[in-house]
Amino acid sequence: RCVMRMGAYAPMRITHRTIQFVNPKHLTKLELPKILERLAAHCSFSASDALARALEPSTEPGEVKRRLAETTQARQALEANDNLGVGGARDVRPQVSLSVRGGVLEAVDLLNIRDTLEAGRVAQRALLRYQALYPQLTAITNLIEPCGELVAEIRRIIDDNGEVRDDASPELARVRREVRVVHDRLVRKLQAMVGDGSTALYLQDAIVTQRGGRYVIPVKSDFKGRIPGVIHDQSASGLTLFIEPLATLELNNEWRELQLAEVREVNRVLMAVSARVAEEAGPITRVVEALADFDLALAKAKYGEATRSVAAAVVSGAQDAQTVRLTQARHPLLNPETVVPIDVAFESARIMVITGPNTGGKTVALKTVGLLALMTQCGLHVPAEAAALPVFAEVFADIGDEQSIEQSLSTFSSHLTNLT
Repeated sequence: RCVMRMGAYAPMRITHRTIQFVNPKHLTKLELPKILERLAAHCSFSASDALARALEPSTEPGEVKRRLAETTQARQALEANDNLGVGGARDVRPQVSLSVRGGVLEAVDLLNIRDTLEAGRVAQRALLRYQALYPQLTAITNLIEPCGELVAEIRRIIDDNGEVRDDASPELARVRREVRVVHDRLVRKLQAMVGDGSTALYLQDAIVTQRGGRYVIPVKSDFKGRIPGVIHDQSASGLTLFIEPLATLELNNEWRELQLAEVREVNRVLMAVSARVAEEAGPITRVVEALADFDLALAKAKYGEATRSVAAAVVSGAQDAQTVRLTQARHPLLNPETVVPIDVAFESARIMVITGPNTGGKTVALKTVGLLALMTQCGLHVPAEAAALPVFAEVFADIGDEQSIEQSLSTFSSHLTNLT
């Protein structure tokens, strides 16, 4: 337990118990959420961002050491290959869940699933030969299942712009071919009409346009009976009517029917691929989760580099249980160019008293020790030249004056309330 109380004297008491952190208030006082927010800024997609913001300190020495080793290996891997990452990955779990419920995914959703699976394959291959060097990292990427057949199927059906390809099915190829033929005939016939001198007299403009998905021409309202057809719209002034000529009505109908047939076939194709996604829901979900863990490890590494941090040595033996050693430690939220580093070193001590004048840095010193302990137990490297810390079962922080007249709390009683 690390208890911090600010005043003329600032005691720090340390004890160990095997229980979990339970009160986020103390983590907030030590500003761990702000650190996690900065960590999240180094994440590449929403799934790892969420993991970063939800990161909690571990109270198990073995887990803390594993987390720190993972961060160290991620820094080494990035130093060797600065292109390492999860580019193209998306949190596609909501879309996968929709497919499991029988929903039809949009083409862009399938494209995102393909890109995510390919990002997983790239990350896995990048570390495949380095298992001995980066065992913690490869333990993450080894969980990735390539789903190669699904990737190939999506690639065959969806192009890189997120559109269903013409050859996604023989029926779709036929329908789209007919759509183009009928469309060209329709437009040519309308252009011939507006270019005809006998018709141009009645037109507001010699153009072909669309209203309600139908091709029309703009006719002056005074001559609406001169060109037989269906009125689909009129201009705001009322001077122009947008008329579908009777001469092109059948072509317009045929074109529209073919468009509807195209929509039906595209939907059938997407439904079939969505069913394939549902069949692979488990592996796809595991890929997203593995990529999120992998990206979080990389984010920890990048944050460590940005803050010029080091991995703290975790002391867990009976003799070292009360050991805290920090050399040139800096509070990570302060400007690294102006912050004054501190040295903290004590062994087998249960209380440390820090004295000094107001604005002398007592609060910052205490918060630095507490925050760096929390960061270490989250698996983050700490801004210092060297560090050795035990694994605390709990960290409590009582900083500042929280007296409350409304709740009948004096300054002293508010401190006692925080410590219970």
